[in-house]
Amino acid sequence: MSDHRDAEHKPSDDHKEVALEMDHIKPGRGSEDLEVAEAAMDAELAVLEQQFQQTKTGRVFSIANPALFTYVLVAFASMGGLLSGLDQSLISGANLYMPDDLHLSSSQASLVNAGMPLGGVAGALILSPANEYLGRRMAIIVSCILYTIGAGLEAGSISFGMMFAGRFVLGMGVGLEGGTVPVYVAECVPRKIRGNLVSLYQLNIALGEVLGYAVAAIFVNVEGNWRYILGSSLVFSTILLVGMFFLPESPRFLMHKGRSVEAYGVWKRIRGFDTFESKDEFLGMRQAVTAETEEQEQTKKWPWLDFFTDPRARRAMVYANIMIFLGQFTGVNAVMYYMSVLMENIGFDDKTSVFMSLVGGGSLLIGTIPAVLYMERFGRRYWANAMLPGFFIGLLLIGIGYKIDYTVHPKAAEGIYLTGLILYMGFFGSYACLTWVIPAEVFPTYLRSYGMTTADANLFLCSFIVTYNFTRMMDSMGRIGLTLGFYGGIAILGWFYQILFMPETKNKSLEEIDELFNRPTSEIVRENIKSTGEVVSDLFHLRLRKVFVPSPSH
Repeated sequence: MSDHRDAEHKPSDDHKEVALEMDHIKPGRGSEDLEVAEAAMDAELAVLEQQFQQTKTGRVFSIANPALFTYVLVAFASMGGLLSGLDQSLISGANLYMPDDLHLSSSQASLVNAGMPLGGVAGALILSPANEYLGRRMAIIVSCILYTIGAGLEAGSISFGMMFAGRFVLGMGVGLEGGTVPVYVAECVPRKIRGNLVSLYQLNIALGEVLGYAVAAIFVNVEGNWRYILGSSLVFSTILLVGMFFLPESPRFLMHKGRSVEAYGVWKRIRGFDTFESKDEFLGMRQAVTAETEEQEQTKKWPWLDFFTDPRARRAMVYANIMIFLGQFTGVNAVMYYMSVLMENIGFDDKTSVFMSLVGGGSLLIGTIPAVLYMERFGRRYWANAMLPGFFIGLLLIGIGYKIDYTVHPKAAEGIYLTGLILYMGFFGSYACLTWVIPAEVFPTYLRSYGMTTADANLFLCSFIVTYNFTRMMDSMGRIGLTLGFYGGIAILGWFYQILFMPETKNKSLEEIDELFNRPTSEIVRENIKSTGEVVSDLFHLRLRKVFVPSPSH
């Protein structure tokens, strides 16, 4: 057994030589080149298979078809998004009754709403150590435990302190899980469908939000309704907790920890080695991760310092966090947390407000579906630049709806407001997928947990700032000043940032993305300006199909 452990932790140089040979052999250069490359891969994989067969492993959950196993893994892990969305929307229905029952002041009610994103910051801060020392899978399990404790505290709350503690602990679970699940999925799935499958996480968030509004509607007429509403997430956290015990660890994490034989075993279960692409991606990952690990061992420095000293890491951190900022400071969480209250402001009564909140949640869910289906075809850059103007128009209509006096023109006020809300939440549902896909893929393996810590903490810190200050900003700026002036202004600035600085990462392996971010920013900007000019020219000459139906291979 000791020989096997040594083989895992001290990989030979053979795989480097094989990888270097394959670097010069690309698919499409002729059948002979492909045969040579595949033979080299098979020889390397045969060594790992022999070591794997010598390893004593307990009984593990597996499915004969690796492709089906991949989808099961993604579906189950992404259920964490369902929990996140559920807990974000449940508070909307509870807000109509819980503050009065617990005798909360407006300041305390704001803190209760903001307690979850504040806890999310704390969860994000433990993300890096949890992912580095426990692994992706165990970090998700810990988040489920935090979900369960937080929901129990909420349902049993008898004071402001107990309710805030419940929201904070629940937020820690959201923060830890929110930064782990997208990475776990991104490290396990094929590159050609990575964007689509990571987007499932956002789809599940949207589904959870709709489910949260539906749960609020179910219990709205029950005595002690808000306790049932907030405690309902216990059911889903328990299901996810049990399911995660049957799923494997991420193969890239295992490789990062020097456990290459275990990584081989997991890859064999979830991806298989039947295709050239699968073999090439596995061995490419092994080469890249090993090189990163050896470089870190030689320099003996703290890895996170590379965010300041290494241009490649710095570019990834700035890019990922600006996308997170744009996703939050355009106001979606504030609108969502206060959905029922905002519905009241436009003229609906308490119970109707709970039911009408399903409109916003449903729009978010429907808007997410195109991203899951088509993001990988259209690409991240195209998707971001097409979606952001859409929810700006939604913000415009929401602001106009607020300016109409609903006591004089109730139908007009409600119609324009709801139209704006549907557009805003629908386009944001598609855009929001990017805030999970991009951070999960742009960081190098050795910095991925640290990078997701910064992105996750930034997401929940922005959410806390926007949510906690929502009522104050609305009082000082006015409804149209906040929605159109502040949130809409940030959306416009963000659109220009994306046009100039956003690189395209579709159809690239995580290692190819590493090469992309090694290029100077000025080079990326020049390419973006050129491609934007081509799009403008195509629009001017009415080549609409070329603009709106891009080729899936480009």
